[in-house]
Amino acid sequence: MADGVEARGNSVRVYFRFNGELCRELVPGGNTPENREHAKRLVTVIEYEIQAGTFDYRRHFPESTKLAENTFGHYLDLWLTIKSNSVAATSFRGYKNKAEVHVRPRWGDVQIDQIDHLDLQEWIQGPLSKRLKNKTIRDIISNVRQVFRLYRTRKKVAHDPTEGLFVRLPDPEAPDPFTRAEIKQILGTHTSRTQELLMVQFMIWAGPRVSETIALAWEDVDLKQGTVTFRRSKVRGAYRVTKTRRSTRKVRLLEPAWDALRKLDAINQLKTVDTVDVVERDNKTVRKHKLHFVFLNTKSGMPHVSDFVVRDRFFKAHLKAAGVRYRGPGQCRHTYASQLLTTGVASVDWIAEQMGHTSANMIRQHYGMWINEDGPDVIGMLQHALGIQPPSGDKAS
Repeated sequence: MADGVEARGNSVRVYFRFNGELCRELVPGGNTPENREHAKRLVTVIEYEIQAGTFDYRRHFPESTKLAENTFGHYLDLWLTIKSNSVAATSFRGYKNKAEVHVRPRWGDVQIDQIDHLDLQEWIQGPLSKRLKNKTIRDIISNVRQVFRLYRTRKKVAHDPTEGLFVRLPDPEAPDPFTRAEIKQILGTHTSRTQELLMVQFMIWAGPRVSETIALAWEDVDLKQGTVTFRRSKVRGAYRVTKTRRSTRKVRLLEPAWDALRKLDAINQLKTVDTVDVVERDNKTVRKHKLHFVFLNTKSGMPHVSDFVVRDRFFKAHLKAAGVRYRGPGQCRHTYASQLLTTGVASVDWIAEQMGHTSANMIRQHYGMWINEDGPDVIGMLQHALGIQPPSGDKAS
């Protein structure tokens, strides 16, 4: 057996090391002197091309089984399989959709070691930028980067062409909470959808996510103590436990939120039990729970299907009737945080705990809007504390 050539039986194979892996490939033509010489020359060419960085596996061995296992699509499938077992079903649908719509059509059949940084840059600056927002592009690149990381666990010396890729995002939208005057308009506007309006009152003064609100059950409520425990959420029609242990939390209610629950308890004295599947935090275990849901559709008497239904079939129309500029129902959560911060009474840490955040930084970054209309006269308070007198006849502003 000469270097790089293996003759055995009626076959001749060449072997060489590529990307840190020993490769063996059959040379058609049988075990003849001529074919063995051809194999030696082929090995010389392959080794030269590998050194020069021009080796193309498909050109030399178009029928090789290694080609299918070396495509980007092969590793994309592996990555999707891993994701399907490690993230929530709703999250996986997002990964799967981006992979099949944007990534696989362009890169699925391409040999993964042939994709370089400039290829990806051209893809980003060309078709992706023309069709998609930067946030979506950034998510797609993040997914592609994870596929290359998976590939490098097998090919230790492989480069990562996603290094240096950067997609700039616009500044995040600032919270746009409702003012106290708007809250009064919203809750004071008549509607036949009484239970939905009480749900809005609860969200404004308790601060849960909409997905947590529609999944709240009477089993989670202590009407005597005025507390609720948020244990689960409902997203796209599926129930699951809260995303993190910190998100599972017992919350002490302000009077308006407590009052909303007391009124709902009186409205729905004959509470219907629903048996639902709840996905656990490992995204695999599913447990059945018998629950009496708090917030029901006034018309159907059934639990709300999703936060989208709440938004589109009640919230939009009600804000219009109330004469309040439209913002999504998620702003009720922003409103709770901002109203509490406005008082200056509750600490940021306490608010973070009530809302299920891992740190107070989330409150400062996302929910810390000071509502000037509802806040105290800060300048006046400062001038009083500093002994500064405003001009005669003027009021501090």
